[in-house]
Amino acid sequence: MSRAFNFCAGPATLPEAVLKQAETELLDWRGTGMSVMEMSHRSDEFVSIAETAEKDLRELAGISDDYAVLFMQGGASSQFATIPLNLMGESTTADYVNTGIWSKKAIAEA
Repeated sequence: MSRAFNFCAGPATLPEAVLKQAETELLDWRGTGMSVMEMSHRSDEFVSIAETAEKDLRELAGISDDYAVLFMQGGASSQFATIPLNLMGESTTADYVNTGIWSKKAIAEA
């Protein structure tokens, strides 16, 4: 079977080495006897994973300590609410440029 390449928004093709590492660690992450999906988000192991992910992201994207890094589910559409909630402050109105379907969704959510 040949590998498919996904250039769509959202999930994308991963290198086979990454998939093989995930496969190996899926049932037993670094000798814990459980996968990452089974461990508590408060466990030392998971906290270590999150801290390493944040450190790597900061280094990769050049994010200084002046900024908080949030790992959130929801994809880009979740930003339709998050951005006005965080940036409008005391204001009750905001200006949007309506360029099509995605801006219409952002305007409706705001």
